[in-house]
Amino acid sequence: MEAKQVTRVYGEVSSLPTPFFAEVRERKEGDIHLISVTAGWSQTDLVRASKLTYSQEWTLISSLQNHRQNITTVFPPGPCLPLSGELISKLSPSGNLRAVVRDKGGDLLLEIWDRHGLSKCLNLSALNKHGSVYDDVQFGVLSWSSCESKLLYIAEKMKNTSDGSTLGKDNNVYAEDWGEALTNKSTPVICVVNLHCGSVDVLQGVPADISPGQACWAPLGQSVFFIGWYHEPFRLGLKFCSNRRSALFQLDMTGQCERLTGDDQSVSCPRLSPDGTTLVYLQGKVFGPHHQCLSLQQFNLNNRESSTLIDVVNRPLSNGFTGVYEALPSCCWSADGHRVLFTSACQNRKDLFMVDRWSKKVFSEFSNINCLFSPVSIVGSSNATKIYGSWKLLTIQKDLIVVCCSSPNTPPTMLVGFLPPACDLKVVTWHPLQEPRLTFTFPWTVLDLAPPPEEENPDFPGLTFGAVLVNPSGPPLGSLTPLVVFIHGGPHSQFAAEWNSTTAGLVSLGFAVLMVNYRGSTGFGQDSILSLIGRIGSQDVKDVQRAVLAALETDSTLDAKRVAVIGGSHGGFLSCHLVAQYPEFYRACVARNPVVNAATLLGTSDIVDWRYTSVGLTYSYDQRPTAEALAAMLERSPIAHAEKIKAPVLLMLGGKDRRVSPYQGLELYKVLKSQASPVRLLWFAEDGHSLSRVDTQAQCFLNTVMWLFLHL
Repeated sequence: MEAKQVTRVYGEVSSLPTPFFAEVRERKEGDIHLISVTAGWSQTDLVRASKLTYSQEWTLISSLQNHRQNITTVFPPGPCLPLSGELISKLSPSGNLRAVVRDKGGDLLLEIWDRHGLSKCLNLSALNKHGSVYDDVQFGVLSWSSCESKLLYIAEKMKNTSDGSTLGKDNNVYAEDWGEALTNKSTPVICVVNLHCGSVDVLQGVPADISPGQACWAPLGQSVFFIGWYHEPFRLGLKFCSNRRSALFQLDMTGQCERLTGDDQSVSCPRLSPDGTTLVYLQGKVFGPHHQCLSLQQFNLNNRESSTLIDVVNRPLSNGFTGVYEALPSCCWSADGHRVLFTSACQNRKDLFMVDRWSKKVFSEFSNINCLFSPVSIVGSSNATKIYGSWKLLTIQKDLIVVCCSSPNTPPTMLVGFLPPACDLKVVTWHPLQEPRLTFTFPWTVLDLAPPPEEENPDFPGLTFGAVLVNPSGPPLGSLTPLVVFIHGGPHSQFAAEWNSTTAGLVSLGFAVLMVNYRGSTGFGQDSILSLIGRIGSQDVKDVQRAVLAALETDSTLDAKRVAVIGGSHGGFLSCHLVAQYPEFYRACVARNPVVNAATLLGTSDIVDWRYTSVGLTYSYDQRPTAEALAAMLERSPIAHAEKIKAPVLLMLGGKDRRVSPYQGLELYKVLKSQASPVRLLWFAEDGHSLSRVDTQAQCFLNTVMWLFLHL
C-alpha cells in the first residue's frame, strides 16, 4: 500500500461536508406558501489544511391538505456561499435580519444584515467592554430579543487592575480556565447590544461564584435566562462533562438575579416555548460519571415550579426508549408548544424523539415507540428504502423539521418534513434536500451482545451492549479480511451507526471495522453507565474482547489471525489493555492520547474528579491522593500489564492535551523501548486531546493505515 493511495482515499472520505445548523423562514406570495431553509455546512480542505464553512439555501412550496401542512415542491438549492471569518451568526425572529459576529484582523465586528445589504456594523473591540466573544457550544450564544432591537451574547470579562486600568498581555497572574478545548474561557459575562444607539452593556448582578452561559431572552425582553456553572473552589474541565455543578438563573436588566433550580444539580440547554410560558432544560447529577443519562425538566413561568417531563432511564424501557444523552438543539419546540423534539443515543444508533408535554408519551424513529418518524416515507429519494443508521435534529421551526441522517456507508444527508398536528399523529413524510455527492456500497450490521455469566456485573446484572460491524464491499486483502477493532473514548460516549470518516477510509482500503459500545457507553440506560464505575480496565476490556469474538464467530470472512485495535483517550486506554491482556491475539495497536497510568495522570488532568470516580472512589474538591487510591488507579492501568505487550504499538500524542497529559503516552513509550517492543511515537506539538487540526487528522490516518498494513 502506497502513501499516495491512502492520502487519496482519506481526501475522498474526509472532504464530504456535514451540516451543523439549519434555519427556516416563511413568507406568502398570494396563495403560495414559500419556505426558505438555510443550512450551514462544515467541510475539510486538505490543500489549505483547514475547515471551511459555507451556507446553502433551499426554497420549498407547501400547502394545507386535509388540515395538514405538506411540502409540494423542493427547488434545487442556490450556490454555496462561504462563511468567511464568522464566529457566530443568528437570524432574527422575523427572518428579515441576520446578526454576525466576525473576526476581522483581530477586531471583533458585529454586523447586522438586512435585505438591502449591511445595515449596521459595530466594532466591539473598540468599545472596550469585554474580551473575546464566545463561539463554543458550551457557553456561546447569539440571541435576538423579540422586538429585534437587542442582541445577547457571551464574552470574556475585561480584566482590570485595582486602579481600573486594563491589564496588559504580559500579566502573569494565573487565571483558571474551563479545561480542554476551553483554554481561553475563564470568566464569561453576559453582554447586551442596543441596536438603536449602538451601545454594549455588560449585565450586572451575576453571582460572583458562577460563570454564565447558554443565555436566552425571557418573554418581553426585560430579563434573561442563563445557565451558571459554579467555579468555586476551582474550575474543572467542562467539555464532554454533563456532571458539573450548575443552575438555571433569571437576571433582569436592573441586576436582580434569581436562581430557579436547586444548587446541587447539573443543568444545561434552557429552551423557551413559543408561547413564552415554559422553559425545558436538561438535568443530571453532580460528579460521578462525567456523562450520564439526563432528565428533561420543565419550568412553568407562571407558577415558578419545575417538574419532570422525562426521567432518567435506568434500563431500556419495554418500548425501547433508553433515555436522554444529547444536548437539545436551539429550536426544539413544536409550534403549539405542546411537544419537544430531540436527538439522543439509543443503543447503537442515534434516534429522533418527541415527547408530548401533557401525556409525557415519547415517540421515536427506530424503536417501537409509536413510530412517528417513519424512515420509509421518503419522497423522491434514491435512498427511499434505506433505513438510516442515525438521525440528528438540526432544528424545528413552525413545525418544519430539518434533520441530518447518515449511516456508516452514507455520508450526512438532509431531510425535511412537517410535524403532524397533535390530534393527527401520522408518520412524517420526509423530503430530501441534499443527498451526499458520494455514497458507498460496503455493508454494515449491528451486533446485540450480552456478557457470559462469568462476566456479569453482580451489582448490575442483565445488562447488554453492542457493536457496529462494517465490511468492505470488494475482495478481501488475502483470502480473508483483516479486522480493525475501533474503540470509542469517553468512556461514557457512543459509536453510533452513523458516518465516520475514519471507519469509511479504513473500509475503503480493505479492512473490516468493528466499533464497540461496551457496558458504560451511552444509549443503554443509566445502569450501564454506573456499571463501569470501579471496573475500568476489566469489564470494558472483557466486553470489547467478547464483541470481537462474536464478530469473528458470526462473520466467516474475517481473519482471526489479523486483528488490530485502535482508539483514543479511554479508547486508547482499552487498546493498550487489550494488547497487554491478550498478547497473542492482537497483531497491532494504534493509540491516540491514551490513558496509560491513571495514578500519574491524577495531578495533570482537567477532570481530576473522573480519576477517582473511575476506580470507584467518591470525589470531593478537597480530595487528597492516598496510597490506597493511587494503588487502585495503578492496578487498573495498562502500564501494570505493559511487560506482556508483544504487538507493535503506534502512539499519537497532542502536545497541548489538557485532558490526558501527553506524558502518559511517553511513559508507555519508554517502557516498551526498554523491553525492545516495537513502538513508534508521533508528537503533534500544537494539538490537543482530540487531535482535531486538519493536518493532524490527515497525518494520523495515513500513519494508522501504514502501521496496520505493515503489521497485518
